[in-house]
Amino acid sequence: MQTLFYIYAGGGLLLALLSLPLMARKIKPNPYYGFRVSATLENPEIWYTVNQYFAKLQLVAALVEIASAIGLYYWPGITVDAYALSVLAVFVVTFSIAIIQGWRHIKKLEQR
Repeated sequence: MQTLFYIYAGGGLLLALLSLPLMARKIKPNPYYGFRVSATLENPEIWYTVNQYFAKLQLVAALVEIASAIGLYYWPGITVDAYALSVLAVFVVTFSIAIIQGWRHIKKLEQR
């Protein structure tokens, strides 16, 4: 289970670090890194606004993943399978919410 802990906590840390340049508006529109959809790639103003917004949500998802990886690691009597699936579920739910909110933000900006 220790290996899974390192994978989940490390993945959360990596995700948190990747969100920082996006929050600081340091990443230009590109096809590799960021919230890459046609609306953001075609309009730099939408790119920076949406990626800054999404990166904040991504950071929250990363911190929640790290917290769940730590908290569940020390949960008394938890099995390896329960640990793996629980942390994965927490990540999938929080990151899915971030993606949905990112899409909603794009739609809001396009209506202006």
